[in-house]
Amino acid sequence: MNTAEYLVKKLEELGVNDFFGLPGDYNFNILYAIENNPNTNWIGCTNELNAGYAADGYARQRGYGAIVTTYGVGELSAMNAIAGSYAENIPVITIVGAPATKCLEEKTLVHHNFWNINTRAFETAHKSIVETTAFLNRDNAKIEIDRVLKVFVKEKRPVYIAIPIDIAKMEISDRDTDYEWTSNKNTLEAAIAKITRKINNSVSPVILGDTLIKRFDSRLEFKEFVEKTGIPATNFLMGTGLLNTDCPNYLGTYFGKYRNPKAQERLENTDCLIAVGAIYSDLNSFGFNLPYKINSHIAIYGTHTYVEGEKFDNIKMSDVLEGLTEALEKRYFNIEKSKIGYEKTEIKSGELTSAYIYPRLQEFIKENDIIVAETGILTNGIAQMKFPNNTELHTQTLWGSIGWATPAAFGACVANPNTRVILVTGEGSHQLTAMEIGNMLRHGVKPVVIVLNNNGYTIERLLSDNPGDKFNDIMQMNYSKFARVFEGDIWSTKVTTADDFDKALKVTQIMNKLCYIEICTAEDDMPELTKEVISDFKNKAPSAPEAYCKRADEVKLTKQEDMHFGTTIHESLRKEEE
Repeated sequence: MNTAEYLVKKLEELGVNDFFGLPGDYNFNILYAIENNPNTNWIGCTNELNAGYAADGYARQRGYGAIVTTYGVGELSAMNAIAGSYAENIPVITIVGAPATKCLEEKTLVHHNFWNINTRAFETAHKSIVETTAFLNRDNAKIEIDRVLKVFVKEKRPVYIAIPIDIAKMEISDRDTDYEWTSNKNTLEAAIAKITRKINNSVSPVILGDTLIKRFDSRLEFKEFVEKTGIPATNFLMGTGLLNTDCPNYLGTYFGKYRNPKAQERLENTDCLIAVGAIYSDLNSFGFNLPYKINSHIAIYGTHTYVEGEKFDNIKMSDVLEGLTEALEKRYFNIEKSKIGYEKTEIKSGELTSAYIYPRLQEFIKENDIIVAETGILTNGIAQMKFPNNTELHTQTLWGSIGWATPAAFGACVANPNTRVILVTGEGSHQLTAMEIGNMLRHGVKPVVIVLNNNGYTIERLLSDNPGDKFNDIMQMNYSKFARVFEGDIWSTKVTTADDFDKALKVTQIMNKLCYIEICTAEDDMPELTKEVISDFKNKAPSAPEAYCKRADEVKLTKQEDMHFGTTIHESLRKEEE
């Protein structure tokens, strides 16, 4: 088969059945390979940035995602989305259709290039936001595809492949290649033995789970580890939904000093913190309000694990968790929990406020729903909910690129067409990428879209010295009418009272179509948690615990280590000891 067909086939085998992007004359041969494969589909988007966000949302559900762009203008437009996927370990492959090999070799000035030609400039630009890159030629096409996909599968991060027009049509071997990797047996056994001793010698261990458990396909192993060992467990904000709330030893989401005092108390008094897949960022950890004890810290990541600063490399997170589940005996702890979730709402008339919106959404969400929440104030309100079993919450808390959620919800819909997707976004973020509502209708997906209209960038107003600063104002739109501009099966409404919001949510239950609800609140309305966090943030910028404040440039870090704060520090301590 030809090069493009081979790449599409191998991605299909990884579960990528849908490719997002835009057409361009340099990538037509790649698009033909997608359309000619009976198991793959081309999903055209409004622009490359939206396509990247959609591929990100798709990968969060399916495990892997793909975007196809054209050389230069297309791939550069998608870079912010790819950077976000890199920051949060979302495996998205960016496939770029490039000019013919002869043009590249002879440096012919063809369109989508600089006057002073640099044929590899755009690949170079991607090197800091993907795990690896490849520019295919006559001699390396299959070798490079296989190499890049092996990295893709192991590291669970974006990768980049550029395919010239002629190379896309060139025939190559379709000999099967296995991209899976296995843990180093001796290293795995040593890590499990050391962790087991550490846990068995502890009096008050605590498990802290987070989003990388999802990325490295270890949710089942994590759940069994928590349930079988009986160790109290909590999670960071991005790890919300990893455990069902009815799990006896689950303490609920960790909110630092702001909420859930029982989880905070457990972490303050632990002599053995078992952090699994944790991303130690300011917003994810609520300002680094974490009482770490370095010598007791176990950190389990996707491809390596740290115990007391010692690194055990080339071992899978899932294998470590499975080994620990087998090695550890169940223990029984006196577990006190803070209440999880909001109180049941009472139907009100009057204006719509956060005090009603989030408790009412909690009641609206059902088992197996997928919620995509935009960055900003919304996440703080949604993360406090008590979710039904098997509910999925997606946020972009680390990268925090406004506009991400709308296309990401589109990607999640395509990945799971038979599951209800609920998009909750602010109108400021929605404006950046709202055209993707049209592609939702074009492709027949039917999410519930909730747009919170509070007349500008409310989170920025709160952060500004003067909430009335004009730079936080935005163009005003009638969003419910805007949604009806697109051709397709859609129901939309605008609500301003709690009673109307309640009625609108009930209507969506009987509508077999895309439902779009614009909800209007006051400019200064927001969850109390947001007010508390922002107040502290303004008064004193959040900082990491002193023991963790090592300068990054003092330590030579590998690429996969420098993105995750906890991993960086363990490597720093280990090198310092050496």
